[in-house]
Formats: sequence, C-alpha cells, structure tokens
Amino acid sequence: MIEFHTLTLSDKEWIDRHVFCENCPSADFNFGNMFIWDVHYRQLVCQYGERTLTKVRLHGEPAFVYPIGCGPLEPAIEALREYAACKGYPFRLRGVTQTHRALLEELYPGRFAFTEEARYADYIYEAEKLATYAGKALHGKKNHCNRFEAEHDWSFVELTRELIPACAAMLESWTQDNAERLDESIVYEHEAIERAFDHYEALGLEGGVLFADGKLLGFSFGEMTSLDTFDTHVEKAAADVNGAYPMVCREMARMLMAKHPDLRYVNREDDMGLESLRRSKESYKPLFLQKKYTAEWKNE
Repeated sequence: MIEFHTLTLSDKEWIDRHVFCENCPSADFNFGNMFIWDVHYRQLVCQYGERTLTKVRLHGEPAFVYPIGCGPLEPAIEALREYAACKGYPFRLRGVTQTHRALLEELYPGRFAFTEEARYADYIYEAEKLATYAGKALHGKKNHCNRFEAEHDWSFVELTRELIPACAAMLESWTQDNAERLDESIVYEHEAIERAFDHYEALGLEGGVLFADGKLLGFSFGEMTSLDTFDTHVEKAAADVNGAYPMVCREMARMLMAKHPDLRYVNREDDMGLESLRRSKESYKPLFLQKKYTAEWKNE
C-alpha cells in the first residue's frame, strides 16, 4: 500500500519534475503553493513511479489531489483507491481540470461523479496584455498607471531577501486594514505568505516590489507552474494609492516576460468565492477560467 509522508523541502526536486511533465496551468500542483499552504491543508505526499500522489484535508474531510506526472495514470488511481478503501475514506479527487476529467472519463467511463468547484477556478491571463494593458477593455488600467507614473517617483525592483522584512511589515498592515471585510481565509493567506518569505530562496520563488517616493507600495511573487505559465501566488498593494495595484501587476508581467522568453500566460489564481476578489480579477479581463472539479468514485 502507498506510504505517504509529510511534505518537506526535500520533495521539491521530484515534485517539480512531475509538475513540468504534467505541464498544466493550474495553480494546484506547483511545489511552492503546496508548501506554503501546507499548514492549512495538512498534505501528505508519495512519489509513485513518475506521478505525485497527494492526500489533503479540506473542510475537515480527507481527499486526494489528481495525480500529476508522466507515468501511467491507471496504476496511480488504483493505488489511491486501495488506500482510500483501506482507511475507510470515500475516494474523491480534488483539483481535476477539464483535461483531467476527460482522461478519467475515458479510463473509467461512468465511474466518477464530477462536481464543479467554481470558487477554485483559476483566472488565466495573457502575459502580454498584462504587461501593456493594450486594448479598449484595459484602457482604465492603463490610465491608472499613466496617472501613477505622472504623480510619483517610482521604481519596480526584484524581490530579494533584503526586501522581505519591509514586505512583511506591509503585509501586517494590509492584513489589519482588511480583516473586517474578508473571511477567515485572510488568516490562512497571511500564514502562507509568511511561510513563503521564510523559505523564499529554497522554494525558487520570483517576485517584485513597487516603490514610490521612497515608500514600499506593493509586492508580488510566484513561480512558473508550466512551461509557458507563471502562477502569481501573492499580489499586495496599497489600496489607498490610485494605480498601485495595476502598477504591480503590469510591472510584474514585464519583469517575468524579460526573464522567461517562453512565457505566454499568467495564472492569478482563484477568487476564493469572495465577491470583491471576483470583481477585481474580472477587471483585468482573463483570457479564460481554468475550471476545477471534484471527482468522486460512485459506489457499486
């Protein structure tokens, strides 16, 4: 039977290999996201051939993540089914994309019931559009940036270890200022960002920081999640400064395109079911939503 173990930094090498072999734009599979949110999801992992098996606890219930990688899919599914049966768990897979759903239906016709999880859908954007705000739909974002540039002496620099204390201080203020309008997810996010800062270099994260008139106004970081897609884990900016958020988004996209010539898309992750976050993500005009499903094995 599968032998799971607690996720550690030493798992990064083989999980990264499976992530880029899967080459999926979803935010669910990259190691950085797995590691920084691990306190919340209590993940266990296992290397099974050339696939990653992951057990999580979501809303107090055990589940498994779709097994990414390049090895045969059926043995991985059967290994998870056996483990679930042994433990008396219902067999359900989380983070199932439309592509994964088709593969599961082909392999196990009629055996899975699929439920769309709208709050977990990722917002996927064209990197070039974010870097330029070209077109009528993004004209408002461009105007905000133009005004910001006219009113401030600004710079956007790479996020390094030396800048993390200042970013952490800004995060503390941001969390306090937004605690009343957001749900308990803000606490989990705060913990995840602190964990990312603590292990920033080991996780191979990439980020940038916006300064204006000598003050830190925003930061963003994430990692490549497929060969042509960057996953933005975090983006924070001073909401009371007009144009700060559009500037962080634009400058981050420009920096990434300069570093990654093959970059085509930016995944700005889900809206957690929050209306304010949904409106914000929609305002940047996503190319498409990466839908997610839960696949539950039907009882005989």
